[in-house]
Amino acid sequence: MLKKSTNKTNDYTGNNSVKLISGGSPFFAELEKLIDQSLKSLHFQFYIFDDDETGTRVAETLVRAARRGVQIYVLLDGYASRSLKDETILMLEDAGVHFRWFQPLFSGNNFFIGRRMHHKVVVADARHSLVSGVNISNRYNDMPDEPAWLDWAASASGEVSLQLHNLCVQMWFKRPPLQSHPNVSMAGIGQCQIRVRVNDWARNKNEISRSYIEMFRNAQTNITIMSSYFLPGRLFRKNLLLAAKRGIHIKIILTKVSDIFIAKQAEKFFYPWLLKRNIEIYEYRKKVLHGKMATCDGQWVTVGSYNFNDLSTYASVELNLDVKDAEFSQSTDDALERIMNEDCDKITKESLEQQTYWWHKFFYRVAYALSRLMLVVFTFRFTHGGIRRYK
Repeated sequence: MLKKSTNKTNDYTGNNSVKLISGGSPFFAELEKLIDQSLKSLHFQFYIFDDDETGTRVAETLVRAARRGVQIYVLLDGYASRSLKDETILMLEDAGVHFRWFQPLFSGNNFFIGRRMHHKVVVADARHSLVSGVNISNRYNDMPDEPAWLDWAASASGEVSLQLHNLCVQMWFKRPPLQSHPNVSMAGIGQCQIRVRVNDWARNKNEISRSYIEMFRNAQTNITIMSSYFLPGRLFRKNLLLAAKRGIHIKIILTKVSDIFIAKQAEKFFYPWLLKRNIEIYEYRKKVLHGKMATCDGQWVTVGSYNFNDLSTYASVELNLDVKDAEFSQSTDDALERIMNEDCDKITKESLEQQTYWWHKFFYRVAYALSRLMLVVFTFRFTHGGIRRYK
């Protein structure tokens, strides 16, 4: 059962503007602009930062900003970004960039096997921000003859960026900020309602999970979910079922080709369960789908790093933005509708039966069991007092 979050600042703020950014070259153009236009401070927190063409260009952009006098704080996950070369880190630090790893494995008094910093966020001057599921790697960028994986970001300005700035300060210094960022004007930005949502089981935060539960319970007409690694736990299955029974039109967009083979096979284990409840399934066929978002009733959107599975719920540190705005929701729904119509195969009961034999069903069940076992392993924590499992 999910425990109540202790966060006191997760209400919507109204003085904001937001736009949806697709992954690939639009995202990296927005990221480079955000860094280049920063004046005083920049927080940069990512799960994966690779030493490839994309990573090199982003690193050089950070160096330029640091040499202009911008105070830059780079926090990378100590596991997923472990291949980053010492030379790249030294180049950043020589330019004045403050660099730190997020809890490398086997460090500190507490060792959480599955607790990785999975979120992707950039905040400039506590006023502008970029929250996404996109990592810094060629896979997420449009390269010559190789399109990017499908992904999304929310580019926001206003009060929500100040909240994100304070969150990043807390992540970096491992304590709450002493005061809000000084001299930040939010006048004339916009009237979009946005809130920051965090999942971090080790710190008793489960806000994104609760956003999804609220969505299922409050939906009036329709829900669309896009998820790169779809493996709903018991609580999410229950709420999916209840929403479907109420007649909510639910569509789920998944990847046809996954970068994690076993995860895709485990995902297929749920296809009959979903179709039996009249939940529509669409498989994106053009490339790997890495996006994580949901829309509801043409009024509400959540977007960020959170996958629709128990690993995001009970282990990783995740970050989403919830946006309550009809115009933004409509543009997001339009983008997802185009993808379903143009780039997806719709899975039906008939097509599934034609493509699935008994050995497929057996393999899907085995893959699901292995995925559940991995979750058990990833949600153990080792402390100086012994071994515990997240509950």
